[in-house]
Amino acid sequence: MTTTTGMMEHIVRAHHVLKEVIVRTPLQRDPILSARYDCNVYLKREDLQIVRSFKIRGAYNKIRHLSQSELERGIVCASAGNHAQGVAYSCQALQIQGTIVMPSTTPSQKVSQVKRFGGSYVTVVLTGDTYDDAYEKAMSICNEQGMTFIHPFDDTHIVAGNGTVGMEIMESLDVPADLVFVTIGGGGLAAGVGTYVKMISPTTKVVGVEPKGAASMTASLSEKHVVTLNQIDKFVDGAAVKRVGQLNYEICEKVLDDVIHVPEGKVCTTILKLYNESAIVVEPAGALSIAALDLYKDQIKGKNVVCVISGGNNDIDRMQEIKERSLIYEGLKHYFTINFPQRAGALREFLQNVLGPDDDITRFEYHKKHNKDNGAAVVGIELKHADDYTQLIERMNKKGLDYVELNKNPLLFDLLV
Repeated sequence: MTTTTGMMEHIVRAHHVLKEVIVRTPLQRDPILSARYDCNVYLKREDLQIVRSFKIRGAYNKIRHLSQSELERGIVCASAGNHAQGVAYSCQALQIQGTIVMPSTTPSQKVSQVKRFGGSYVTVVLTGDTYDDAYEKAMSICNEQGMTFIHPFDDTHIVAGNGTVGMEIMESLDVPADLVFVTIGGGGLAAGVGTYVKMISPTTKVVGVEPKGAASMTASLSEKHVVTLNQIDKFVDGAAVKRVGQLNYEICEKVLDDVIHVPEGKVCTTILKLYNESAIVVEPAGALSIAALDLYKDQIKGKNVVCVISGGNNDIDRMQEIKERSLIYEGLKHYFTINFPQRAGALREFLQNVLGPDDDITRFEYHKKHNKDNGAAVVGIELKHADDYTQLIERMNKKGLDYVELNKNPLLFDLLV
């Protein structure tokens, strides 16, 4: 087991290794967030890293520590996102052969990015539907061809490379931060950053942030050993991990002061605010640390706070889903199934007597069945203010409508919306 002191030495060495390839990303005070929370909020902009995420740090550091014979045999990784890009870039930079195994469901934009970063030094293999399928294929390639597997997070050199984020944070501040918020997926970033920050400034509070639907570190710390979650919400794809790394768990248990989780809808609201207010493009995992500020708003007043933006590889095709999730989380969008009487004027009465003056129908699917007195419709309603919801329900009840609130029924919501 690597001690935190031993990991600190690895981080310092990784810092010198990574000078060859990474960008020293800025630590920027954000005036909008600082005013909102009445404190000094600094953003560590790993979204501006050379592959738009911190993953290049761990991947390059790990590969640079392989022996010459291992490099000659080539490397393999399994990833659908940032780790794949970091490994691909490292392959081209070091001029070694790498195989990147990705699920067949990976968006073409991400596959193209991996090929662009890796060039002729990388072979992309698409297989299966999930990361687990890609991992299984990657391991079989390693066994058959004698290649070396580059783990996305559970490795000493990966954690050390990630820890250089913490080194840059501490070197950039005139006084140590009071709190540092850092994303947790597999735990490699939190373990590295937490180790360095705590060794330099023991009084700094380090807070790990997970997506609510994939809080594997929270579960592991609660059970006092690494556990595997049965199901996860994959929306925050850069941090949606069923099982954190064993090494990372052991380090995080020592260096993290708190681990909290943020609802996926809150993450979406944060993504939209960052874009609209500051023109910062972040991926869902990259927004976690900033989304967590609301949960700590009373504890950070007057403090110096650092949020690590872990990455900015957000596919523009996801923006409509992000907006939808945000509206639902904020209580501004509601879906219903409503049984309308099959007679002329029924819809007009709904618009006149039930819908509020600022309410907007954004979806209407009517399923008319002959020889029935009523016909079901899926209705999506967007409100101007969340408080308008209570009055909407009161008017529906007064009208005597037969309806089901889909927002409160996950099974029906997933089926119909």
